Amino acid sequence: MPRLLAPAKLNLTLEVLSRRGDGYHTLRSLMVPIGLYDRLELEPSAATRFEVDDPALAGHDNLAVRALAAAGAATPFDVRLAKVIPAGGGLGGGSSDAAAILRAAIEGQLGQVTACDWLDAARRLGSDVPFFLAGTAALVEGAGERVTGIGALPHWWSVVVRPPVAVPTAEAYRLLDAARASNPPPSRPRANSLSLQAVDALQRADFAALRSTLVNDFHEPVLAAYPAIARADAALRAAGGANALLSGSGSCLFALFESERDARECAGRVDTATTEAVFVVPLHHDPAWR
Repeated sequence: MPRLLAPAKLNLTLEVLSRRGDGYHTLRSLMVPIGLYDRLELEPSAATRFEVDDPALAGHDNLAVRALAAAGAATPFDVRLAKVIPAGGGLGGGSSDAAAILRAAIEGQLGQVTACDWLDAARRLGSDVPFFLAGTAALVEGAGERVTGIGALPHWWSVVVRPPVAVPTAEAYRLLDAARASNPPPSRPRANSLSLQAVDALQRADFAALRSTLVNDFHEPVLAAYPAIARADAALRAAGGANALLSGSGSCLFALFESERDARECAGRVDTATTEAVFVVPLHHDPAWR
């Protein structure tokens, strides 16, 4: 019976470059998986069924079930999902769940499956799903379809806080577009990209250099529109998370640390009145990357 771990992700950089003709935005982002996991159990059954321990997600068109259908497994499965990654927090939980199913199919854990282009299947499921197939940090470009894995990760830690509010992705883009209408951003040639500088710093395990490249174009407009997120950001910074940043389009925020001790000390100082949850987790290390 396959038991799968689906890690969350953080966007160490997130540059929103332009809107494409198909309505998607062109992005450039350094994304890293972290040790905060949803857990999936799959058991062969007479018909595919889906159970989740979060009542708010019950009955929804879940990405894990769609991924199982995309894999074309010859055997139906009961899918049981234990949610740990906050939904709607910019941490990619649903996309990671889908990628975990696809990886299980690729590795033969689901028995006989229909041969397919796995990367294309991931793209069809969602823009973040291809990233999670990489198993490590990656430079993600285009609308999420261009993924360049960057190798094994340093043994760094993160503090992730969940404010008591969610940010719909469409609303985050609306806020960003409105902010840019009055203050257009400068041109961002790829050669001078903060994301590429961040990739270099991460590969060299240069924490100070990486911290100087952290950027998220959603950070300022989202915090300006959501006071609860701004309060959580201030609380994380006051606790010692000087490099606090929004992940994805929010609402979760994170700060990076070189050691577990520093991360736990910061988390212990966070004003919990500003958050629904505080997580202290390392960067995720996939044994395929050494």
